[in-house]
Amino acid sequence: PEGTQEPVNAWTSKIRPLKSSVFHVPLEERKYKDINQFGEGDQAKVCVDIMHKTGAHLELSMAKDQGLSIMVSGKLDAVMKARKEIVSRLQTQASATVAIPKEHHRFVIGKNGEKLQELELKTATKIQIPRPDDPSNHIKISGTKEGLEKAKHEILLISAEQVASLVSYQLPSYRSSGLWSRRTSSHDLNVFSVCKRHPVCVFFPQANSYTVSSVVAPSWLHRFIIGKKGQNLAKITQQMPKVHIEFTEGEDKITLEGPTKDMQMVQSQMEAIVTDLVSRMDYMEISVDPRFHRHLIGKGGANINRIKDLHKVSVRIPPDNEKSHLIRIEGDPQGVQEASKELLELASRMENERTKDLIIEQRFHRAIIGQKGEKIKDVRDKFPEVIINFPDPAAKSDIVQLRGPRNEVEKYLKVFSHKLFLSMIDFPIFKQFHKNIIGKGGANIKKIREETNTRIDLPAENSNSEMIVITGKKENCEVARVRILAIQKELANITEMEVSIPSKLHNSLIGSKGRFVRSIMEECGGVHIHFPTEGSGIDTVTIRGPAEEVEKAKKQLLSLAQDKVAELKAKPEYHKFLIGKGGGNIRKVRDSTGARIIFPTPDDEDQELITVVGTEEAVREAQKELTELIKSLDNVVEDVMNVDPKHHRYFVARRGQVLRDIADEYGGVMVSFPRSGANSDKVTLKGAKDCVEAAKKRMLEIIEDLDAQVTMECVIPQKFHRSIMGPKGSRIQGITRDHNVQIKFPERANGEVPVVEEAVAPADPTAPRKCDIIVLSGRKERCEAAVEALKALVPVTTEVEVPFELHRYIIGQKGSGIRKMMDEFEVNIQVPAPELQSDIISITGLANHLDRAKEGLLERVKELTAEQEDRSLRSFKLTITVDPKYHPKIIGRKGAIITNIRTEHDVNIQFPDKNDDNQDQITITGYEHKATAAKDAIQAIVDELEEMISEDITLDARVHARIIGARGKGIRKIMDEFKVDLRFPQPGAADPNQVFVTGRPELVDEAIDHLLNLEEEYVSTPFQSDMSSSEDFPSFGAPVAATNKASPWGPKRF
Repeated sequence: PEGTQEPVNAWTSKIRPLKSSVFHVPLEERKYKDINQFGEGDQAKVCVDIMHKTGAHLELSMAKDQGLSIMVSGKLDAVMKARKEIVSRLQTQASATVAIPKEHHRFVIGKNGEKLQELELKTATKIQIPRPDDPSNHIKISGTKEGLEKAKHEILLISAEQVASLVSYQLPSYRSSGLWSRRTSSHDLNVFSVCKRHPVCVFFPQANSYTVSSVVAPSWLHRFIIGKKGQNLAKITQQMPKVHIEFTEGEDKITLEGPTKDMQMVQSQMEAIVTDLVSRMDYMEISVDPRFHRHLIGKGGANINRIKDLHKVSVRIPPDNEKSHLIRIEGDPQGVQEASKELLELASRMENERTKDLIIEQRFHRAIIGQKGEKIKDVRDKFPEVIINFPDPAAKSDIVQLRGPRNEVEKYLKVFSHKLFLSMIDFPIFKQFHKNIIGKGGANIKKIREETNTRIDLPAENSNSEMIVITGKKENCEVARVRILAIQKELANITEMEVSIPSKLHNSLIGSKGRFVRSIMEECGGVHIHFPTEGSGIDTVTIRGPAEEVEKAKKQLLSLAQDKVAELKAKPEYHKFLIGKGGGNIRKVRDSTGARIIFPTPDDEDQELITVVGTEEAVREAQKELTELIKSLDNVVEDVMNVDPKHHRYFVARRGQVLRDIADEYGGVMVSFPRSGANSDKVTLKGAKDCVEAAKKRMLEIIEDLDAQVTMECVIPQKFHRSIMGPKGSRIQGITRDHNVQIKFPERANGEVPVVEEAVAPADPTAPRKCDIIVLSGRKERCEAAVEALKALVPVTTEVEVPFELHRYIIGQKGSGIRKMMDEFEVNIQVPAPELQSDIISITGLANHLDRAKEGLLERVKELTAEQEDRSLRSFKLTITVDPKYHPKIIGRKGAIITNIRTEHDVNIQFPDKNDDNQDQITITGYEHKATAAKDAIQAIVDELEEMISEDITLDARVHARIIGARGKGIRKIMDEFKVDLRFPQPGAADPNQVFVTGRPELVDEAIDHLLNLEEEYVSTPFQSDMSSSEDFPSFGAPVAATNKASPWGPKRF
């Protein structure tokens, strides 16, 4: 990993480096010595508790001497806290005292107790300092033996520094050279003599008992030096348990602390390990778009694990939240090269891959595939690199997916579309109207897709493209296109104009890859120019856009049709300088010559090509001026300017971002600052003379701004800071960019730090809290404007009275309603708890959002009130008394009659349950007038039923089956013809010949006559077939019996 980097904005908090440290606890100092319970029991519980408490990660391993090696990793402060916990809870404690003058105690404590806390964390000890009213000068220390020694050393060192600050002293030259680099032993600091007339000489006879040293090691090698679970370091710490080894992420060094006699051996071992690793390991960073990272990893890490195992390397792919392009590969040099090559090939293949969905009605899928897949096989043979996925028939999906290399998919698409008679059209729609075409929640685009049966693809939100692609049948595509253009026309003052230009000139007007026509569209406010299909012979060119811009584009297009074209080349780094700030330079050339000058876009292959278009004379003049400018840029000069060293950091910070911007803007000027610590103010600029002068002028402007910088404070309560910053700091970034200031937010106040020092006078209660102060730096007038902008972002609260009974409807199912309003109006809406029974809803947000939110909420209240009133009207109930014997008739066959009444009158009709007391009550619910109408409809049916009569007749049971007919066709025909109801006897009835006929009197008589005629006919002419077969002519209620009778085609199968 790279070293830590300064953040882009001053207000963002600095990232704390990660750190790994290994601690060794000898067997004799272990609190928990039960070897059989390693990894479980009390010791394991303590370790888990330490991890939860400090946020650090602990890994334990047992040494051969039964000592405990603990590797602690995490943020620096977390590691230090964990170390203190390990010492106090896993190691046996010893104690000692050290005496220093009472007046030096406060220097050990430090401001607000910070020095004491730092000392305790650093030495992993507990230090008790006597209270100010206690005359004792003894400081008590408790902890491990190693910690006691270090703490005593540090305390005596602090005391000695205070003595040395009161008197002048000198050290013998032969001692001073190595004294402080070795962190002299504190035991010998109290040996000195004072002479009144001569300088004090402080002698350190044993300045070598404790040493702090470092080993240079690239930060990316640290984890290899530590080894898996700290195994490599454990071997060293077991031999030298008093040596402390620290790794800090981002630093190319390892810090060692311990007794001098042990340090020399540990340092030599560490240097040997580092030398060995450097000689046989290498690393490489490659850039891959984050959207391909998961594909490189593969399912369950299959791809990346294969590459790791094959090439014996370590690959670090950044997590999604980092949004980093860099993938780091570490290991054997040859393996690193091969792995990077394979990863880049995979990424390139995925980058060139395209997925396309086609909408094809499922009924055509079988025809496209062929009876045995022969048709689709032919197409696949022609395009082997394209994968075609048809949906499963059970899924009832119309989407056919194509996947493969971009150009192959495009070719295949043409073949595929032709085979299916599908058409694909694309046309531009102004970017600002895309969201209106999509509609709220995609409602508009979904409706157009469903009604025209087409597929409509819009460009991504972050894309610069304005093209909308429609796929489907040609006539459907055209309908969809017209509807989308209609939406655009409604939303803006868009006019359309047709210009007649001979078709043979179209290609020359469009230019290579559309560069000429694109330049006109950009110049004329983004109008859309549509040329007819090549080879169509149509001369009409369509221009669409705002009226003024369309007219301007028309003139340029007609002028271009008669213009001359010339080309010249210039290095891409010169283009920005040739164009000038805000296009100032190139505008001068255009105005003086009348020619149009077109620079290449990032997508053009030839990045050096500049095209000049205009009349022959204008082109010649413009070409001449540009050639002279380019020649002057090729004339490289070197210049020197003076820049105060205090401003150097601003230019070189963030990996020289400011210098890169200057180089981009001023023709690639190289700006060299002196090395850090050189104490020089000479800055060298190298490049084209004009570019150097312009860059120099710009740098002087920046320096003038830096000199004029002021620091200003803006007091805003901390609770509003997050709201002011906005999502991912977007709002604050906008203010820093717009006003060119730096903004620093204070650290969050998580509680008060306990003060160990003597009591001090209370602070001014009116003074602002430190955590509320936002610091701005920049020019005074800009800072003042930025302060106003910040204050405008402070959210305010307003209250709206909403009836309590409507609150649950405003909140919506699982909070969906209130979330939708908060997202739409960018505010926070607070609904009181149900137990409060309050009508007040609070809205918090920016002042300019509150009015809209309040209006939106009140509008929602109106809607809910209207819905509530409507529900009340719809809940009108009335009952009608109907004899239960008529209920089946009112319901009708399969509920047809009652469903029709419900639908027609928009009511709910409830029949009584079996257990209800009032079996004759039918309840109707709905609007009053509609319920009344439904009641009248039911009453009309009842009245009709009451007019009916029921008569029984005797029909020979032998003819019942023939009258009923196959599957009841005969009886249904009679019932429909005479509008009566027929009931035949059930099997086992007392009188098998009795049949009931129900209906209006005159119709019943006619039906009876018809039935008796049928009986007479069937009895006199018996049916040749087996009329009693219950299979063909079942009687009502009788089961169908199986038969062994064979048919002409063999036995029947069921």
